[in-house]
Amino acid sequence: MDRHSINSPLRSLPFLRALAISLFAASLVVACASSPPADEQPAVEQSKPAPAPVAEPAPAPPAQPAPVYREAPAEPAVRLNPRHPDRYVVKKGDTLWDISEMFLKDPWFWPEIWYVNPQIGNPHLIYPGDVITLVYIDGKPRLILERGNVARLSPRVREEPLADAIVTIPYEMIKAFLSKPQVLDKDTVENSPYIFTTQHGHLVHGAGAEVYVRGGDFAESDVFNVMHVGEKLYDPDGGDFLGYEGIYVGEGTIKREGDPATMLLNATQREALNGNLLLEPIEDFPLYFTPRSPDEQVEGTIISVIDGVSVIGSYQIVTLNRGSSHGLEPGHVLAVYQAGRVERDRFAGGWRGEKVQLPDEYAGLSMVFRTFDRISYALIVRAESDIHVLDVVRNP
Repeated sequence: MDRHSINSPLRSLPFLRALAISLFAASLVVACASSPPADEQPAVEQSKPAPAPVAEPAPAPPAQPAPVYREAPAEPAVRLNPRHPDRYVVKKGDTLWDISEMFLKDPWFWPEIWYVNPQIGNPHLIYPGDVITLVYIDGKPRLILERGNVARLSPRVREEPLADAIVTIPYEMIKAFLSKPQVLDKDTVENSPYIFTTQHGHLVHGAGAEVYVRGGDFAESDVFNVMHVGEKLYDPDGGDFLGYEGIYVGEGTIKREGDPATMLLNATQREALNGNLLLEPIEDFPLYFTPRSPDEQVEGTIISVIDGVSVIGSYQIVTLNRGSSHGLEPGHVLAVYQAGRVERDRFAGGWRGEKVQLPDEYAGLSMVFRTFDRISYALIVRAESDIHVLDVVRNP
């Protein structure tokens, strides 16, 4: 073997060493590339505790509506009569209604304009000779009272000034209805004493006649009102029976006790008949009340008129189907409207025509002066057109 052949493997050693180093480095690179980093190693699954239950949130309270602020209703406007005086001296025979109309276009606003002077005794009572003056207080019209007689400022017995003070409406128009019952219930009609007959068997009697009476515990000098039982009164709104109309006939005094007793007819306004009832007079009744509108809304109907006239005018008395149970009081003023009739419009709705309800039309004013539970009596204080039974009344 020559020297060249022996040295040939030795010469290849550096090459082999470099190859081995390269292979080792390559294996390291492959190993590093195939192993995931520590932070990417899959974590060992552990049993986790169940999450704690979360409480349901409480429902929110309903939203409160924003408060609504409404303006206070405006005070009713007091309208003065364009022809009002600035100063008026009260005269005998005047009524409070007359004076209200003198100063006000709407007389039922009297409480709004009347100034109560605390330095005057009974400031709501007005006497002949008193002076009423129109003034303005805080820009609003007011009526102030000056006593025409200074002596009245001193304390006096109640009956004395009441006898002199002016009344609200003409007393002679209503005096027969203030102290006499005008609505008679069934028990009163069936159980009251009555005129039986006369010595000569007459059926009709006048003032000065003596009549026999029965049905009561009579004592000499007892005084009775003689009443005629009129028509039954029904409510046109529902047909309910309201009572019997009581019509004043006259007055009588017991002259002899017994059964039958003897009664003298002192005065009569119409013929007294056998069967007419005898009722004790009612002594306590109001003469003075303030004209005003009802506090509540009232709508009713005229169901009858005293003496049965067909056309109702000023200062006639009507019966209304509304009473104290509906909020009516003496002094309340109600407007009267002619009830609108139903007409057929033959220009519409075919050959028979369409039914049309015509509107109610203003006809005047009434003032309530006596009330019962379900009916009342009112005086027509203003009639601007004809008024009839079944016409409508409501707040003015």
